[in-house]
Amino acid sequence: MSISKDRVVRPFEWGLDWIPGTGRPAGAPPEAIGDWVAQVMADTDAFFTPAPTDRYRLDAPADGERRLTFPSAFDTPHPENNTVYCRYFPAARAGRPGAPRAAVIVLPQWNADRGGHVGLCRLLAWSGMSALRLSLPYHDERMPPELTRADYIVSSNVARTVQVCRQAVLDARRAIAWLAKQGYDRIGILGTSLGSCLSLLTTAHEPLIRAQALNHISPHFADVVWRGISTNHVRQGLDGHIELDLLRALWKPISPRWYLERVRDRQTLLVYARYDLTFPRDLSEDLVNEFAERGIPCEVVVLPCGHYSTGKAPFKFVDGWVLTRFLRRALLGSS
Repeated sequence: MSISKDRVVRPFEWGLDWIPGTGRPAGAPPEAIGDWVAQVMADTDAFFTPAPTDRYRLDAPADGERRLTFPSAFDTPHPENNTVYCRYFPAARAGRPGAPRAAVIVLPQWNADRGGHVGLCRLLAWSGMSALRLSLPYHDERMPPELTRADYIVSSNVARTVQVCRQAVLDARRAIAWLAKQGYDRIGILGTSLGSCLSLLTTAHEPLIRAQALNHISPHFADVVWRGISTNHVRQGLDGHIELDLLRALWKPISPRWYLERVRDRQTLLVYARYDLTFPRDLSEDLVNEFAERGIPCEVVVLPCGHYSTGKAPFKFVDGWVLTRFLRRALLGSS
């Protein structure tokens, strides 16, 4: 393998060992994965629904936040990755007696460090909505020692990418189940970049979610990897082994395009950046147009910046205000 800047260009793999069952599936790898994808798409509720657990642990308070841990519903070959870590920020304002209790689960971007989105979580909590920040698979404490980046959730291993993104959705749903047990009766989800994609998949399969704020968007997982500058090293691993049309078909289970009818009854905010080169603008506009053509209600905000500059001042303040305002209105009925 070779290294481009701080990104590793890993060899292409079909990832047949990530497909369930005994032994390797019969037939050529593309057909074997295609058959598995067809089975998944025939019942995505089964694919994205975790078994219930009561093995939650909430650590003692520290500096206004607490840490929630629980086992992942999907076991990977890396033990470090099979425990889920969340940072819990209880709402700063209790509100009037009998008022609804609102909480937002937050899924940060790919390769977010441990502090990513913590400021946003504190803003949500200050605004009256408890926040639960989930570390995505292979991030933070979930990263095995051979990695310095979260390569295994988005990579040139086709089936592994599907399964690890699925793991993130299963983890998010277990986190939401915990929130419901704490008495939260109005639950939203906020995701950025990769977290945005995973958030829509979660909303599509989790009836407890009332509202979703999606920050950087695309209808197809494969197209972002194929065209985005941040995933150029992944594209290099794919080149010469698979074409975009086939990759798009095999990554159908983790592509928002196929689940839009399932979010028709939720409140949705779509945010994208006008000068984004990681989630190219035309892909974001394709998803917005798909919502419009299907008549699925949504709000749309276009930021006058790029992908990474969204996280820099002054744009991060605008983005945070837009996201928080939407969720506060959707979950608490106030702005």
